[in-house]
Amino acid sequence: MADIEFIRCTGTNKDFIENCQLLDMDLDRRVGRVIKRDKYKQYNQLDEIKEAVVVYVDGKVAGAGAIREYQYGDIDNATELKRVFVRDEFQGKGIGTKLVLELIEWAKELGYRKMILETGELLQESCYVYRKVGFNKMDNYGPYVSMPESLCMMKEL
Repeated sequence: MADIEFIRCTGTNKDFIENCQLLDMDLDRRVGRVIKRDKYKQYNQLDEIKEAVVVYVDGKVAGAGAIREYQYGDIDNATELKRVFVRDEFQGKGIGTKLVLELIEWAKELGYRKMILETGELLQESCYVYRKVGFNKMDNYGPYVSMPESLCMMKEL
């Protein structure tokens, strides 16, 4: 059985940053070149992330994700799930689900009542994990209101 370890850190952690770079490359490949995703970059700045989690399997970085306080004011007491990505060689092993559950637990410890996220229908694996842990579709929020390709979800904590 593999040894799985979750390390809580900030957006400045080098393994978290590297994982986010891999996420961006994966999104460029799957969703469409950088040009198609350019409008999203401003909402994914790592310097705004104070709570991140890196997951290690047998000492190797398997994935990472983060939460940050929701900043747009139209949803009270919410945190936003950000930058969740599990590396290819660790996908299909339940790591993504465990990672999201760890981030949900941290959000509860911090006193948040809701967790929201933005993803896309094309990211079927992500949508599956989010639904599996209790997220439901919601109207697009904040900066994503005018982005019909976005899929926004929420979970009561």
